Amino acid sequence: MKTIFSQIIDREIPSSIVYEDDLVIAFLDITQATPGHTLVVTKVPYQNIFEVPEETLKHLFAVVQKLSKAIFKAFDAKGLNLLNNNMPEAGQTVFHYHVHIIPRYEKEEVTFKLTNHMSTLNSDAYKKRAAMIIAALS
Repeated sequence: MKTIFSQIIDREIPSSIVYEDDLVIAFLDITQATPGHTLVVTKVPYQNIFEVPEETLKHLFAVVQKLSKAIFKAFDAKGLNLLNNNMPEAGQTVFHYHVHIIPRYEKEEVTFKLTNHMSTLNSDAYKKRAAMIIAALS
């Protein structure tokens, strides 16, 4: 079954496209969490970051940077969030790789809550977690 983003790419449903090339497409998010909220989407429907080829991902993030600068300027934003959810546990609802560009105007208009566990960890816990990541890179 096609994702909603594939339907947009194939022009089966309308959208407000702001950028397109051979690998990615960008359009205004229909929710407009803030004015200018834009999605940058791979044209191939990779489900998440784990499936996207490295070269495609490099290209996508170059486009994310280019569009971020344009959105920041066009909307006179005061800040900007990039958001990418991978897998249902991380809040992904459309299983077609995409990055949200969310311009910010006030600190409290959009909230992301990250729990601070710093007080419950010691230096050994940080060392162990870092070692796990380093080992997984091999």
